[in-house]
Amino acid sequence: MLTRRGILTGGAAILTAGGVGTVLSMRLASSHYTAYAAQLREPPKPQAASRDLIRYATLAANGHNTQPWLFRESGQAIAVLPDFSRRTPVVDPDDHHLYVSLGCAIENLEIAARATGRSGEMVIEGEGGATFTFSPQPGTADPATLELFRAIPVRQSTRSLYDGTPVSFDHLQRLSDSATVEGVDIVLLNERSTVDRVRDLVIAGNDVQMADPAFMRELKDWLRFSPSAAMERGDGLYAPASGNPPLPEWLGPIAFDLAFKPKSEADKYARHMNSSAGVAVFAARDEGPAGWIAVGRACQRFCLTATALGVKTAFVNQPVEVPELRNEMAALAGLGSRRTDVVLRFGHAPEMPYSPRRPVDAVLVA
Repeated sequence: MLTRRGILTGGAAILTAGGVGTVLSMRLASSHYTAYAAQLREPPKPQAASRDLIRYATLAANGHNTQPWLFRESGQAIAVLPDFSRRTPVVDPDDHHLYVSLGCAIENLEIAARATGRSGEMVIEGEGGATFTFSPQPGTADPATLELFRAIPVRQSTRSLYDGTPVSFDHLQRLSDSATVEGVDIVLLNERSTVDRVRDLVIAGNDVQMADPAFMRELKDWLRFSPSAAMERGDGLYAPASGNPPLPEWLGPIAFDLAFKPKSEADKYARHMNSSAGVAVFAARDEGPAGWIAVGRACQRFCLTATALGVKTAFVNQPVEVPELRNEMAALAGLGSRRTDVVLRFGHAPEMPYSPRRPVDAVLVA
């Protein structure tokens, strides 16, 4: 994303020309956005209606904040379906990230249902997604499920500088245990020399991606520079969520082109990785949609547990997205020749602004 220096040096003159009214308008819109984001994250009531459960499911982690999911209510069940109209074919040509994102939403849905007394069974259907069928009898959630449930509206991908402090052994163990999902392996890397090697792969992958015009076009399609655009679209990468100031939509693309350069991005990723306490690597034992959904479920559980422990997370998936880097990433994680599915950095940092979400009506299908 952008950097403050790049915006200030490259776009300040243009913004100034827009006058005080533009600045005041951005401040007012930002205030409205804060209220909008809080409303999206209001807790459901006990025995929550299906719409509230779906709303909580949509708060899951997902690539580019594309939210590639749809939901169908049918009697005593909620189906979670892939939405291929929201694919990102350049960065995710085989829909790997799409299915991982779907798994994150599936996990949120089940946690929210169980935590609000609506027990049931989740059945994974591979390329078709999954269906949660409610039990006719109310259930009681265990403390671990309630802890994850409370973390759902607080979790965020915190794409900022962390404070460099370590995560305790006890917390590392809890993070690893919480992400136990059948068919998924998780590896935690916190030796500085190993994290530094992951950092170098992240930067190398970012360099490859930034040199690809198709990647850059696709990325720009999902950028939301202003609070108004983020609220109207309900999706995409909202600039302040990455630590950048909100900008009018007419200025954002200009500032992006001025500021988003390989050297500045490499420097940013170096700082972010150097400030992180460690890296979590997830890998499915079976390639394909069902395995990728399982990875998403494990990843979501990890991120929710991290949130409950006061630990922040952010995706650094460049070594997954650039095929020629996958083998080296797998070797660093001790995964042999297997494909690495998700790479997350983790550590301690202040909360950032939250990302937008589409309303429930936009993701419900008949």
